Amino acid sequence: MTTLVYDGTFDGLLTAVFEIYERKLQHIKLFKGEWRNTALFEDVVQVISDTGKYDRVLNGLKKKVSSNGIQQLYAAYLAETKTCDEIIVGYIRHAFDSPYNVEEDYGNRYVLRVSEIVHQVRRERHRMEAFVRFQKLKDDIFYAAVEPDYNVLPLLIKHFKNRYADQKWIIYDLKRKYGIYYDLHEVEYVELDFSTANDKGKQASVYFEDEHLYQHLWKNYFNSSNISSRKNTRLHLRHIPKRYWKHLTEKI
Repeated sequence: MTTLVYDGTFDGLLTAVFEIYERKLQHIKLFKGEWRNTALFEDVVQVISDTGKYDRVLNGLKKKVSSNGIQQLYAAYLAETKTCDEIIVGYIRHAFDSPYNVEEDYGNRYVLRVSEIVHQVRRERHRMEAFVRFQKLKDDIFYAAVEPDYNVLPLLIKHFKNRYADQKWIIYDLKRKYGIYYDLHEVEYVELDFSTANDKGKQASVYFEDEHLYQHLWKNYFNSSNISSRKNTRLHLRHIPKRYWKHLTEKI
């Protein structure tokens, strides 16, 4: 058994695949971060992300699966589950070793599991597209906080860039401590420091002065559009689970 230690990025994961084939490794396990085990007989390969190696694996994949298949592998990587890395590598090895396109080979456990993970990630992406609620800051930037189950911010860029192309906005993942920022031209990844605004007074001071009025109007619209006689709490919770409520204006 050989342990491949990589930096946790998608580039690093594909570089690890290159090392597997370069070194002709059969039985492997993956480890993210810095290896601290000092076992005398541990067979460890420290994987350094390499653009050349990454590109060779990616170009090889393009010959084996469609562009949608590659997008699915990236979406599965964003799930950040404990075993997703091993599943993705298993899928890639199966693709390289097969004479046919394996994207619909659901008899293979790696292909089936990737499909299941991608379904969950895409469902979370759709929920974020529906549940993001922006609040206007004093510098005319619209800010929204989210805490998705999966790391879906990279999958939200195209939707929000197209939908809100005429305004600056930030969508920030509080759980993973990074966000995406659109400046009317491009989207970039950002990290924010909330240490100077950790009480309600300071937090309120950064919002546009009429923001509370807009929130009040939205709450009134939400309440007036509901029909009490048709209220179905179970169905409502299925479509809008409670874990999202703290970031929804109409629920605060």
